[in-house]
Amino acid sequence: MNVDDETIQDRCTDVVFERGQNYRQEGRIQQIGRFGDLVTADVQGSNLYDVTVELNGNGIDTRCTCPYDGAGDCKHVVAVLLDIVADPPADESAQIEAILDDVSAEDLRVFVRDVLATHQDLRDQFLVQFGDDHKSVEKYREEIDRLFEQDADPTVFTAIDFSRFFEIAKQYRDRNRYLAAATVYRAVFEAVDENFTRIDGAYDHYAQTLQRALDDYVDSVLATDPSPKEFDRYAGVLESQASTDPPINNEQFRRALDNLEDRYDP
Repeated sequence: MNVDDETIQDRCTDVVFERGQNYRQEGRIQQIGRFGDLVTADVQGSNLYDVTVELNGNGIDTRCTCPYDGAGDCKHVVAVLLDIVADPPADESAQIEAILDDVSAEDLRVFVRDVLATHQDLRDQFLVQFGDDHKSVEKYREEIDRLFEQDADPTVFTAIDFSRFFEIAKQYRDRNRYLAAATVYRAVFEAVDENFTRIDGAYDHYAQTLQRALDDYVDSVLATDPSPKEFDRYAGVLESQASTDPPINNEQFRRALDNLEDRYDP
């Protein structure tokens, strides 16, 4: 695993590096494991965050479910990288592969079914990977609205984690199911916009979430190579949002609509 302290320092600011060191020393890494070149960990911050580190020949890819939006890696990722350097986790991939070779198809089916029954995130990934249908905008909206309801007291002060929805959309895009991905992004920007009057903190997080969903929606729509009629329908979603009241995010929607129209080549 080609990573050292100097590499980690180059990936973050000095302040974040120091905080990552503190997080590791304080024992905030709750769980860490390795499967081949992929390391996953749970790190306790203001919430419990999921960190993923992929070490490959092209470098290091990192992801964290925290709302950090500064330069470089966040302190949770830094803590995990430092732990990898100090005490590399054992690779469990060979053991898992050996067990998979021996386990029966029926036993594996029962195990997968039980796991999917109790883990919503894995169930979402399974349906994206193997299912033919996808949820409607309304279904995703309901899930996001529930997150706002759970966090409101009575307003929302903290940064809600939307990474699950972006990950679902990414999996759809990886399978060239761009319309399904666009459905997820639309649900995110519509729900965030509708709930914006309830937000009383972490404004940058929600503004960036909205912008990311808009940018990815535009990219996904264009990737479907829509007919003029289809394009008008997708563009109409943005046009409608650009006219909502109160007009908090209308300018962002107008810019997204201009971006979509400028890049469309029927």
